[in-house]
Amino acid sequence: MTANEKAKASSTSQAPQKRPKRIFVPGGAGYVGSVLTPELLKAGYEVCVYDLFIYGGESLAQVRDHPGLRLVKGDVRDLAKVREAVRGCDAVIHLACISNDPSVELDPDLSLTINYQSFGPLVKACKEAGARRFVFASSGSVYGVSESPDVTEEHPLVPVSLYNKYKAKCEPLLLREQSPDFTTVIIRPATICGYSPRQRLDLTVNILTTHAVHAGKITVFGGTQMRPNLHMKDMVELYLRMLEYPEKLIEGRIFNAAYQNYSVAETAEVVRRVVLEEMPEKKSIEIVTTPSDDIRSYHISSEKIRRVLGFEPRFTIEDAARDLIKAFRTGLLPDPLNNIRYYNLKQMKSVKLC
Repeated sequence: MTANEKAKASSTSQAPQKRPKRIFVPGGAGYVGSVLTPELLKAGYEVCVYDLFIYGGESLAQVRDHPGLRLVKGDVRDLAKVREAVRGCDAVIHLACISNDPSVELDPDLSLTINYQSFGPLVKACKEAGARRFVFASSGSVYGVSESPDVTEEHPLVPVSLYNKYKAKCEPLLLREQSPDFTTVIIRPATICGYSPRQRLDLTVNILTTHAVHAGKITVFGGTQMRPNLHMKDMVELYLRMLEYPEKLIEGRIFNAAYQNYSVAETAEVVRRVVLEEMPEKKSIEIVTTPSDDIRSYHISSEKIRRVLGFEPRFTIEDAARDLIKAFRTGLLPDPLNNIRYYNLKQMKSVKLC
């Protein structure tokens, strides 16, 4: 921590910090939200989950009757409903979006309205309703392609798809609203991995583990692309901390959040090793490499978040693969190769949004 940052932390620690009580979570029934929401409730927060629930509401079944939880089915483009839902909330953790490149490309006009055009008005609505802190889940993919050995937050943004383009364009809209009464902070997470009640099996570590376990073969598309990873448990822990950090440490700031920076081929080797350790009866798992037109490749530095906030991830790709293997074995993820609810693109095709 620099001398200036230490001074900020010291001066802030002497002033009482008002802890948020009610948290507004757009997208709170999604992949990350379905793990985050129960943890927020466990930590004593009241939570309003605002979601379209296009993947169903089963992922929050364990907390559905919790007295501190309010579930609102709503579209982030419906400002009247957003204003009503956010009333009384002290902080916002914004997770809502059409997620991943193929799903966004499926209907670019729809994605434009949900992932970008709705964002600025939603931020203003939250601010006007009295929220004092807004945490935005951007994406490490905003860096696009970089040969830098460590991509810091100051690196130019070179988005190569609509998904990360819209994430990048949302960031200045939020920072523009920063004020003494409205603390804004942006997280650029790496690719999340691990188990969730609203499971996604279309993310690097998760899909590699699924195919290793259920097909006995891993297909690697390309392989040389660098992909930073972050375990679900670390992602959720970071969001919880973002509600507690003093304003002076996070206001108007951007933080990368990643752990293991591996190439896709290296990740496949790690997954194969873990699956064979956990399931020796498989004896061997083939890795097949095929060409890919996915050029995204970047090695994220998380030095800033470690230095400024003291945040260091604790869970690994190996942990994520073991979590998924356990979920497969215990029947938490039935029919993983064919059930469309685990795959955003397939589910989006089956849902009529407009």
